[in-house]
Amino acid sequence: MADVKLVCIALVCGANVAAADDVKVLAGSAVDTSFAVLIPRYERASGDKVLFDGDGAIGQMAKRVEAGEAADVLVVSRPQIEALEQKGHLVPGTARVIGRMGVGVFVRKGAPKPDISTPQAFKSTMLAAKSIGYNDPALGAPVSLYLLGLFERMGIAGEMKQKTVVFRQRSERFAPVARGEVEIGFNQLGEIIVQPGIDLVGPLPAPIQNYTVFTAAVVAAGRQPQAAKRFIDFIASRDAAAVLRAKGFE
Repeated sequence: MADVKLVCIALVCGANVAAADDVKVLAGSAVDTSFAVLIPRYERASGDKVLFDGDGAIGQMAKRVEAGEAADVLVVSRPQIEALEQKGHLVPGTARVIGRMGVGVFVRKGAPKPDISTPQAFKSTMLAAKSIGYNDPALGAPVSLYLLGLFERMGIAGEMKQKTVVFRQRSERFAPVARGEVEIGFNQLGEIIVQPGIDLVGPLPAPIQNYTVFTAAVVAAGRQPQAAKRFIDFIASRDAAAVLRAKGFE
């Protein structure tokens, strides 16, 4: 019986290797840490090779597909997926939600953690802060775009603009806070929890929290539509969900 099982496994693996495809995946940087675990698992199970590019904000990745880049899978926010599908850049009916991620607040490692337990406490902390920092909104960073609107609604946009440092380089998303040059930083929760030199203060309080719903779809200009669907099925599976939760997704 054991020999029969081994033969079956060998045949399946051989079939997978024979049908192996290169799957090009573009995704926002918030999925980097979870995909670092999931992609090797997928490659072992499928025999496909994943060419992963997560080096940018979701806005940048969406623009690359809109410009006609021949990727196979795109993982960005649900509104971006819907807009690109309407424009014909994605294959209709292939979109799958893989999880959502909220906004987190961080400070230099070992620094006192400010009170952000309620919307009013958060507002008071923002007004008392010497400086805050977030990624360049011009790059389509969802956290930064949300904060601009949040500060407007709270009536503190003018005060916050004067003390805001915009992180324009990917390498500077966390370093200014880690060096003590910026007091409070903001980013996706999943990106904060793996960074050295900083401490997570916590998520935004529930009444003002904002979630990016990460969604995957097959790119119309891609060369491997079937392999793209296999990859999306994998990252949207129950097994993948456990990895995503451990990396900051809900």
